[in-house]
Amino acid sequence: MQTNHKYDVMIIGGGPAGLSAAMVLGRCRRKVILFDAHKQRNRFSDAMNGFLTRDGTKPAEFIELARQELTKYKVDLCAASVKKVRHFKNGFEAEDESGEKFSARKLLLATGLKDILPELEGIDNFYGKSVHHCPYCDGWESRDKAIGAYGKNRQGVGLALSLKTWSPQVTLFTDGTNRLTPEDREKLQRNDIHIVTKKITRLQGKDTELQKLVLEDGATEQCEALFFSTGTDQQAVLAQMLGCEFTSRGVVKTRKLQKTNIKGLFVAGDAARDVQLVIVAAAEGTKAAVAINMELQEEDRK
Repeated sequence: MQTNHKYDVMIIGGGPAGLSAAMVLGRCRRKVILFDAHKQRNRFSDAMNGFLTRDGTKPAEFIELARQELTKYKVDLCAASVKKVRHFKNGFEAEDESGEKFSARKLLLATGLKDILPELEGIDNFYGKSVHHCPYCDGWESRDKAIGAYGKNRQGVGLALSLKTWSPQVTLFTDGTNRLTPEDREKLQRNDIHIVTKKITRLQGKDTELQKLVLEDGATEQCEALFFSTGTDQQAVLAQMLGCEFTSRGVVKTRKLQKTNIKGLFVAGDAARDVQLVIVAAAEGTKAAVAINMELQEEDRK
């Protein structure tokens, strides 16, 4: 299929950044299509926290509410993955998984990140429920529990120290690695953080509630909530495909109002920033949409 559908703006990614941008652009009477492959990073979580008026909302419910709001602005919603993107003189072309092609004058990538999960037996039962990556998102729900910070080598040191904000009982698990410096150990011990360097065999708990970690020697450590620091990957390779610049942290380098090094291309949300919160992603989507509309206005002005 080679049909080429033409739009003012294509948005790839149907999370808070993409949805927020779509609303603003729809209200600007732009012809917009939003591609959503339904792979939002927080889809495994019970609740979306820290978003004014929506604190505790289920991620899927938030997405559905936003999609419903877009209908009155006549934004086209496409439940497909974009496999190829191309930049040409006057815009961009995208090709979805079925081979159908779309083009637009401006492109916003809001494809987000995906967590690199620790390779621990049983983690799938607890991920998004009592195993998390973000204390700002889920620390309150884990308050005063026995909290674990997971990170090999020295990756978990900063995370462990930060978790003391939410609980006095924090343990750093390095899972069979032992590269902590004397300074690391001294700081952790000074802050009453227990250190466990033994390899973890599996996670145990009841239903989705984590209770303990089983170590290689058969010993167990109480752990009612586990936060991990193992890095992230881009959810999609489209930014690389287009030649975007990246930071040392592996996110897209953006300028003012979410602009990239490529004319007409914007990136918003987790794919572009270090502060990875839903409310921040939505705000960045709005900023990008305003900048996109201003560029379109300038280009159309006589």
